[in-house]
Amino acid sequence: MEHLDTAFLFALIKIVWADILLSGDNAVVIALATRNLPARRQRQAIIGGAAAAILMRVVLALFAIELLQLPYLKLVGAALLIWIGIKLMNQADEETGVGQADGLWAAVRTILLADLAMSLDNVVAIAAAASAAAAPMRPILLLIGLGLSIPLIIFGSTLLLKLMRRFPAIITLGAALLGFVAGEMATTDAAIHDWFQTHMHDLDFTVSIVCAVLVVAVGLALGRRGKRDAA
Repeated sequence: MEHLDTAFLFALIKIVWADILLSGDNAVVIALATRNLPARRQRQAIIGGAAAAILMRVVLALFAIELLQLPYLKLVGAALLIWIGIKLMNQADEETGVGQADGLWAAVRTILLADLAMSLDNVVAIAAAASAAAAPMRPILLLIGLGLSIPLIIFGSTLLLKLMRRFPAIITLGAALLGFVAGEMATTDAAIHDWFQTHMHDLDFTVSIVCAVLVVAVGLALGRRGKRDAA
């Protein structure tokens, strides 16, 4: 019994630590997607987006290990994440230009799409931490891990929104982070991972940096073009 308690405790500590590390990406997405909404709509989008994302993670947890073995899945997710990063970067200086309800649902859709792209790795990390405990305790640990994600994401995104208002450069850093994560996903896809490790083993960090720069550069270019067209 003492061994089971110790294993449970260590697994729980690992899950909490994984949650703290992995919730940052999601908080960045939520903050970027909701920054142009009115304050009341921001709170609704943050809570709605975080809750829907966690619900999606519960579903993904049932199939995460198998899904990660599918070739090209991470490449598609990486492309989606780059597109979202460029879109959010392009909106950095824009007003929403839509009704509040439309803006709310658009933000929630963006949050869900980005979370779908990023969540598989997150769910697998939590599931791997839970696997260290006894089998009957794993579902409980998995639910605890997913449940802890909600307050962490809500707190993180709320804090980032406040910082973005004071330091707009954080928007650029957030978009770059999405590009960096996309690069990490792409190089670990099952279709190219072995080839990449054999021929370009030392360039995985470089690929992530290139993706981060790509998101910022394209987003800024599209933003400037939009301003010229509107002038």
